[in-house]
Amino acid sequence: MTPRIAEDGLEAHRAELSLSEVMRLIERTARWVDPESFERLPVWYPEHSRKGLFYKNNWSEPQMNRNRQTGVAVHKHEGNLYANKALTYALGLRGNDRPNWSCCHIWGIDDASYASTNVIVQDARYYSCVANMVLLPTPLKAFTDVMPEVKAMLRTCAYHLYGWRCGHEAVSSVDVESPGHDIAYPESWPNDARSSRPLGIVTFSSSIGRDASRRLDRIRFDLQNAGPHYPREQVIAVAAYWNMQL
Repeated sequence: MTPRIAEDGLEAHRAELSLSEVMRLIERTARWVDPESFERLPVWYPEHSRKGLFYKNNWSEPQMNRNRQTGVAVHKHEGNLYANKALTYALGLRGNDRPNWSCCHIWGIDDASYASTNVIVQDARYYSCVANMVLLPTPLKAFTDVMPEVKAMLRTCAYHLYGWRCGHEAVSSVDVESPGHDIAYPESWPNDARSSRPLGIVTFSSSIGRDASRRLDRIRFDLQNAGPHYPREQVIAVAAYWNMQL
């Protein structure tokens, strides 16, 4: 007998794996930034955002990508590079320390079809914000991308853990104080009745503090010395939003 193709793959998935089982996997494997690390440096790369343009020679020249077949050169733009770097450093890691782990943004435009412009991660206030990210084993990233109930619970956890929610007008009406899925919400995650910490918190350390200080020093240096394409007004606005002392 030929198996039936469900109209919606998510429905086929839910028939085999419950939401509680999905959340148990995420609860036990997710890695979260310590709130103290977040307070040290909320945003690590205020000069970058998704789709932002890349420059070389200390922000003096456009960085181009040339198509080998057509020879056409286009201005290179940011994908998820600097969000990944921010989360990696805020967790006390380096790039080669996290094979098969993925940086997942908690706040974004919810669109499983990927057809909508994600204006939140294109906003430098939120793109490299370490309270807006969680590290997950790469196979689990799909759950956060396409299952709105999973994203809702991540947002609730981040809200109670960091005391922060995304202020972008595109998500101003989203409820974060209660997960809306009480049975599936992980027991180790904080909510309005408990101030627990997720299982995967990576405790703040002196090395994380040093990395944060070096990054802040570099932002200050670039404000004074980087080339003409450095987005000074954007960096100053992001710092003001987060009360970062430049």
